[in-house]
Formats: sequence, structure tokens, C-alpha cells
Amino acid sequence: MTEPLQTGAVIGILGGGQLGRMLSVAASRLGLRCHIYEPGAAPAGDVAWRVTQAGYDDAAALAAFAQSVDVVTYEFENIPTAALDLIEAIRPIRPGREALRISQDRLTEKDFLTGLGLTCAPYRAVDTLDDLRAAIAALGCPAILKTRRLGYDGKGQVRITDPAQAAEAFAAMAGAPAILEGFVTFDREVSVIAARGLDGRVAAYDPGENVHDAGILRTTTVPATLTARQRQDAVLLAGRVLNALDYVGVMGVELFVTAQGQSGGLIVNEIAPRVHNSGHWTQQGCVVDQFEQHIRAVAGWPLGDGARFADVVMENLIGDDMDRVADIARDPNAALHLYGKAEAKPGRKMGHVNRIVPRV
Repeated sequence: MTEPLQTGAVIGILGGGQLGRMLSVAASRLGLRCHIYEPGAAPAGDVAWRVTQAGYDDAAALAAFAQSVDVVTYEFENIPTAALDLIEAIRPIRPGREALRISQDRLTEKDFLTGLGLTCAPYRAVDTLDDLRAAIAALGCPAILKTRRLGYDGKGQVRITDPAQAAEAFAAMAGAPAILEGFVTFDREVSVIAARGLDGRVAAYDPGENVHDAGILRTTTVPATLTARQRQDAVLLAGRVLNALDYVGVMGVELFVTAQGQSGGLIVNEIAPRVHNSGHWTQQGCVVDQFEQHIRAVAGWPLGDGARFADVVMENLIGDDMDRVADIARDPNAALHLYGKAEAKPGRKMGHVNRIVPRV
């Protein structure tokens, strides 16, 4: 399928969380409908055209879902391969399977990125305690031991500050294949949200500067504190990744900004083959935000240019940050986005707020 989707066409989304919710809203503005496939609770179901609640091992439900849509995309990476095999036999999946394969495994991802000539933190595969001890000896401390698969928001990782912690850190992986990453001294972290269309055109947003707390993104600020050269290099780097994957859709590329002289000042942390938390600022900072951009790409539409018309600070609302909603709502420069989740739990993303400063 290469023709642009027409009004009334249906985009299937694997995953029904807040990203699926915002994708569904964006699709509806373009006259398109979204069908969500989600095994659990689905905040996206409040705004989507249709929801299928079934497991990724339910072949009949997956087949019926695929047959009801025109194209399939996803809001998270960790979708079982067997489910993707079944869907792809019926409908195209965008972004393609190669991006998922690479991003699902941290070791595969690092090997892919370094194979493109990009720089990552030093790393070693860890399958045994002896592997870990050898990796610590090679990379030194501090270092971070991470599961190769399934970790997010600081989960599935342990910081090692002393080689004597090796056994305890390895036990924390609970037998899962892991990767040890050496420590990188960096000034700040930024991310580039970029998109690639079916026609191969790439459009990137301005890099945003990220601040994390306990492994969870707290704020993204645009413009980021970068030189003009770093800004250009970051955008070009993201384009290299997208083109190498023959990618279709939006991707988040997280980068460490280091002292000049180290890889031109940019080291790739990770890639995310989907719309990304650090791109939420685009909802108030751009005419075409990351969610509409992704829908445009997977639907075969022309991409927007992603130009920014305002400075923005995006803040995630996590757990009891919801107690501040009434005060935030009184701020004339604050745009609230709440995800419709019933219970505010510690560490749970409940929404975000974009605070804007118009550019003059």
C-alpha cells in the first residue's frame, strides 16, 4: 500500500496508553480513525474509534484487528514477534520491523548505531557474572548494568560504583541477558524528534533539552542549550538513523552532549521507534506536532516541516503532581494534557503541561 490514506481510513495502533491516545486525537483531526489493540487498560480508548482488548497471544483477535484496519503502527517497542508476524501477513506495519528488532535489544541497538559510525557510551555484553566482572575491569566504574530488553523509565538497571558490587548487581538482573555501559561525562542530554515519510523525506524538530529524575523524564525545554553546529549535527545524525532503517514514522533519538572534541560533542544514548515523551512540547510549539507528523507518515501523507514558533517547557505530571492541576490550569501560558488514568500512583505519568513563551 503506497497511496495516501483517504478520509475515513483506519489506522491500527498496538498499545493503548497515552501515546496511543494522543495519536488517536491527531488522526481524528485529519479525518482518520484509530483502532486500538491493547491487552490491559487503555486510556486511548476514551478517544479512539474502536478498541480491541485482547492479548498478544490471541491469534484470532490479532487477525480480526489487522483485517479491520488499513495500516498498523505502535506506541511502544516490546511487542512479541509472533504477533507482528501474524499482523504483517495481513497489513503493512509502519515503522517497519527492522526498527523494532533493533530497538528491542540494547546490545543490538548499540551495535547498529556504532555500525553507522556513530558514537555510543562504551559497552559490553553481559550473560554471566564472569562477563560482568570482565566488563567492569574493561570499562571501569561507575557503570550501569541494564537488561537488554524491556527496561524503561529507569527500570531494569543498576548503577555500579565499585567492582565489589558485581554479584549483587548481576543478581538484580534475575537471569536476564544484560549490557554494561560505561559512564559518560556529559553536560546535558538532548533529544531530536524526527520523521521520515514514505517518499523518503525527513523532517526534524528542534532538539529539546531533557532533565531526568530517578530515571524518569521530568522536563524538556526548547530551545536546548546547543551551539548552532551541535544543533545541526544532532538533526543530521537523526536523519542518518532514519535513512539507514528505511524508516516511516516519528522517532526519538536521545543524545548526550559532551565537551567538544568527543565525537563532535554528541554521543547517542538510545533510539525510540515511536512518538516520544520528549516531543510532547511540539503540541504547543509547532503547527504540526509529533503525533500528527507520525500519522501523516504512516498514512502516506506529506510531512509537515516541524518549524517551531514558540519556546516551550514541557513538564511531566507524575503521581501526586496531579494535586497541582488546578493551579496549573490558572496559568495563562500553560496547556494541560491529562491522560484520563484513574489512579495516580508514584512514578506513573498522569499527564503533562506545556508552558509556552511566544517567539518575537
